[in-house]
Amino acid sequence: MKNYLMEFVGTFFLVLTIALTGDPLAIGIMLTALVYMGGHVSGAHYNPAVTIAFLMRGKMESKDVPGYMIAQIAGAFLATLLSYWFGGDIFTVTAGAGVGIDKILIAEFLFTFLLVLVILNVAGARAFEGNYIYGVAIGFTVLGSAYAVGGISGAALNPAVAIGPALFAITQSVNALGSVWLYIVGPVAGGVVATLLFTVFNPDDA
Repeated sequence: MKNYLMEFVGTFFLVLTIALTGDPLAIGIMLTALVYMGGHVSGAHYNPAVTIAFLMRGKMESKDVPGYMIAQIAGAFLATLLSYWFGGDIFTVTAGAGVGIDKILIAEFLFTFLLVLVILNVAGARAFEGNYIYGVAIGFTVLGSAYAVGGISGAALNPAVAIGPALFAITQSVNALGSVWLYIVGPVAGGVVATLLFTVFNPDDA
C-alpha cells in the first residue's frame, strides 16, 4: 500500500507543478526532488510508461501494475482539481497550434523513449548500482525534453499527465478526451522500445 501512496503523492506534486507553472525548469527541479523522495519506496515511477518498463524488466510484479497506474492517474486528477481551485484554468495537455497528429505522436514517442532509456540506465543498470545521480539525470531529461518539444506536443511524456486532467475536465463538462490516446500510445510505445534497447546496451542485465 505504501508504494501506491507514494506514487499518488509523487504524481500529484508533479502534475500540480505542471498545471500551475508550465515552466520546464520548475518541472525538472520538482521531478528531481520527487524521484529522490520516492525512489526507495515505490521506485518513483509517477508515470504508467515507466511502470510498464519496470514490469518488462522484471523489476515489479504484474499484480502491482494496476495499483500503480490507478494511483498515478488519481494523483494527476486531484492535482488538476486543486490547480483549478487555486483559480487557474482547467489544465489539459495541449499541443502546439496547428501541429498534426503524426508530429505529436513522434514527439511523445521519441522523448518518452529517451526518458525511459535514461531511467533504466541510471536507476536500473548494474553498472550504476548505488549511484546518487539518478534523480538529477531523470529531472534534467524531463527539463530538456520540455524545452525541446513542449511547443510541439506539450511534452507530457506520461499518460497520467494527460488522463488525469482529461477526466477532471469531464467533471466540469469539458470534453478533453479526444487527444488523450496520443499521450497513451506515444509514451507507452516509446517506453517499450527503450526497454528492449536497454538490453542491447546492457547485455549483462538482460
